[in-house]
Amino acid sequence: MALGLNVETPEETCSDENCPFHGTLAVRGQTLEGEVASTDMDKTVVVEREYDVNVPKYDRLMKRRSRVPAHAPPCLDLSVGDDVTIAETRPLSKTKSHVVVSIAGGEE
Repeated sequence: MALGLNVETPEETCSDENCPFHGTLAVRGQTLEGEVASTDMDKTVVVEREYDVNVPKYDRLMKRRSRVPAHAPPCLDLSVGDDVTIAETRPLSKTKSHVVVSIAGGEE
Protein backbone atom coordinates (compact mmCIF):
# COMPACT_ATOMS: atom_id res chain seq x y z
CA MET A 1 0.00 0.00 0.00
CA ALA A 2 1.28 3.45 -0.87
CA LEU A 3 0.18 7.09 -0.81
CA GLY A 4 -2.22 6.56 2.09
CA LEU A 5 -4.69 5.05 -0.39
CA ASN A 6 -5.61 1.41 -0.72
CA VAL A 7 -3.60 0.90 -3.94
CA GLU A 8 -0.65 -1.31 -4.81
CA THR A 9 2.72 0.12 -5.90
CA PRO A 10 3.51 -0.86 -9.52
CA GLU A 11 6.36 -3.34 -9.98
CA GLU A 12 7.81 -1.34 -12.87
CA THR A 13 9.80 1.75 -11.88
CA CYS A 14 10.00 5.08 -13.68
CA SER A 15 11.96 8.33 -13.47
CA ASP A 16 8.93 10.62 -13.85
CA GLU A 17 9.04 13.55 -11.43
CA ASN A 18 5.22 13.66 -11.39
CA CYS A 19 4.77 9.98 -10.51
CA PRO A 20 3.03 9.53 -7.14
CA PHE A 21 4.94 6.26 -6.55
CA HIS A 22 8.50 7.02 -7.77
CA GLY A 23 8.52 10.83 -7.92
CA THR A 24 7.70 13.68 -5.58
CA LEU A 25 4.03 14.26 -6.45
CA ALA A 26 1.74 14.29 -3.41
CA VAL A 27 -1.92 13.25 -3.65
CA ARG A 28 -4.68 14.82 -1.60
CA GLY A 29 -8.41 15.39 -1.77
CA GLN A 30 -10.83 13.31 -3.80
CA THR A 31 -10.36 9.94 -5.45
CA LEU A 32 -12.56 9.19 -8.47
CA GLU A 33 -13.22 6.09 -10.53
CA GLY A 34 -13.86 5.99 -14.25
CA GLU A 35 -12.96 4.50 -17.60
CA VAL A 36 -10.09 5.63 -19.83
CA ALA A 37 -11.69 7.30 -22.87
CA SER A 38 -8.57 8.58 -24.65
CA THR A 39 -4.81 8.02 -24.54
CA ASP A 40 -3.95 10.25 -27.50
CA MET A 41 -2.00 12.88 -25.52
CA ASP A 42 1.55 12.51 -24.23
CA LYS A 43 1.59 11.59 -20.48
CA THR A 44 -2.15 12.35 -20.21
CA VAL A 45 -5.31 10.25 -20.34
CA VAL A 46 -8.92 11.35 -20.35
CA VAL A 47 -11.04 9.52 -17.76
CA GLU A 48 -14.79 9.47 -18.34
CA ARG A 49 -17.22 9.09 -15.43
CA GLU A 50 -20.92 8.43 -15.77
CA TYR A 51 -23.33 9.29 -12.97
CA ASP A 52 -27.07 9.82 -12.40
CA VAL A 53 -28.72 13.15 -11.60
CA ASN A 54 -32.22 13.47 -10.19
CA VAL A 55 -34.72 15.51 -12.26
CA PRO A 56 -37.47 16.46 -9.80
CA LYS A 57 -39.88 17.75 -12.45
CA TYR A 58 -40.18 14.33 -14.08
CA ASP A 59 -39.33 12.28 -10.97
CA ARG A 60 -36.64 10.40 -12.90
CA LEU A 61 -32.89 10.04 -13.09
CA MET A 62 -30.85 11.44 -15.95
CA LYS A 63 -27.39 10.18 -16.97
CA ARG A 64 -24.58 12.70 -16.99
CA ARG A 65 -21.00 12.28 -18.07
CA SER A 66 -17.84 14.13 -17.12
CA ARG A 67 -14.39 13.87 -18.68
CA VAL A 68 -11.39 14.47 -16.41
CA PRO A 69 -7.85 14.83 -17.82
CA ALA A 70 -5.35 12.98 -15.62
CA HIS A 71 -1.59 12.48 -15.61
CA ALA A 72 -0.54 8.98 -16.69
CA PRO A 73 2.71 7.86 -15.00
CA PRO A 74 4.96 5.77 -17.30
CA CYS A 75 5.05 2.91 -14.74
CA LEU A 76 1.33 2.20 -15.37
CA ASP A 77 0.43 0.64 -18.73
CA LEU A 78 -2.88 2.30 -19.66
CA SER A 79 -5.13 1.65 -22.64
CA VAL A 80 -8.58 2.77 -23.73
CA GLY A 81 -11.31 0.95 -21.82
CA ASP A 82 -9.34 0.38 -18.60
CA ASP A 83 -11.21 1.07 -15.36
CA VAL A 84 -8.94 3.34 -13.30
CA THR A 85 -8.82 5.22 -10.02
CA ILE A 86 -7.56 8.79 -10.13
CA ALA A 87 -6.53 11.00 -7.21
CA GLU A 88 -6.49 14.77 -6.88
CA THR A 89 -3.12 16.57 -6.83
CA ARG A 90 -1.75 20.06 -7.18
CA PRO A 91 -2.33 21.57 -10.66
CA LEU A 92 0.04 19.94 -13.15
CA SER A 93 -1.06 22.05 -16.13
CA LYS A 94 -3.94 24.29 -17.17
CA THR A 95 -6.43 21.40 -17.14
CA LYS A 96 -4.69 18.55 -15.25
CA SER A 97 -5.16 18.29 -11.48
CA HIS A 98 -5.48 14.50 -11.16
CA VAL A 99 -3.14 11.52 -11.50
CA VAL A 100 -3.89 7.84 -12.20
CA VAL A 101 -3.05 5.72 -9.14
CA SER A 102 -4.41 2.26 -10.03
CA ILE A 103 -5.89 0.14 -12.78
CA ALA A 104 -8.94 -1.94 -11.85
CA GLY A 105 -9.20 -3.95 -15.07
CA GLY A 106 -9.78 -3.74 -18.79
CA GLU A 107 -12.34 -4.76 -21.35
CA GLU A 108 -13.57 -8.33 -21.00
